[in-house]
Amino acid sequence: MSLLAPFRRRRAASSGLRRSVRLFRLFLAEQSDPEAFYASLASDAADQMAPHIDLAGRTVVDVGGGGGWFTAAFRARGAHCYLFEPDRAELGLRSALAAAGPVAGPAGCPAGAVLADGYWLPVRDGGADVAFSSNVLEHVPDPMGLIEEMIRVTRPGGLVYLSYCNWYSPWGGHEMSPWHYLGAGYARRRYIRRWGRLPKHECGVNLFPVHIGPVLRALRARPDVSIIEARPRYYPRWCRLLVRLPGLREAATWNLMLIMRRVG
Repeated sequence: MSLLAPFRRRRAASSGLRRSVRLFRLFLAEQSDPEAFYASLASDAADQMAPHIDLAGRTVVDVGGGGGWFTAAFRARGAHCYLFEPDRAELGLRSALAAAGPVAGPAGCPAGAVLADGYWLPVRDGGADVAFSSNVLEHVPDPMGLIEEMIRVTRPGGLVYLSYCNWYSPWGGHEMSPWHYLGAGYARRRYIRRWGRLPKHECGVNLFPVHIGPVLRALRARPDVSIIEARPRYYPRWCRLLVRLPGLREAATWNLMLIMRRVG
């Protein structure tokens, strides 16, 4: 038996249909058990980076990492990870969950977390081996501005990991989905009628339509990064071909995952 066989089996398991089903089941329970969902998603994101970089001893910048699940996953793999989050309430989310009842795994805001805007990270040029952002891009009014800042803080040869929920995906309207397909205004009004309260997200305020094609074209035109992986985040690895199909990719991808290498 090849010495690489165990690694290949583990990699296949982490990128195959079984993984997708597991993540989808956890996603369905996000509201009732957010700790289990986000902790698993964070571990999965670290696994996605494993083929491209050894995280042990690396400096990772977690941009907009909320309650710190991703920071915890990177630290568990030996990385020096620093969380930068602009929302104080999000920073305290895990502590609030712990106070509400038992949770799996460590709870509370990670030590060293910084209240900071992702557009102006308090990190020197090239100070990080990895700049990481999960599901933040659709919540900022200037997506490319956030990406440019992530590129700035990444050293040449380092990696930028970016994933986001594209607008025309089934979950593009977040809690208002799938009614966002009929327009953001209609989706908001329907949510209020159905639940009797305002949605957490409001289009143009803390949720912005972001698409796959424009982001890919903008990044491919940049001389300071090269895309080494682009595929639907939650789907099996072989679904990466979807990203090459204009139009279809916008509706079928659900969540785009990009791994880029800083050049120069």
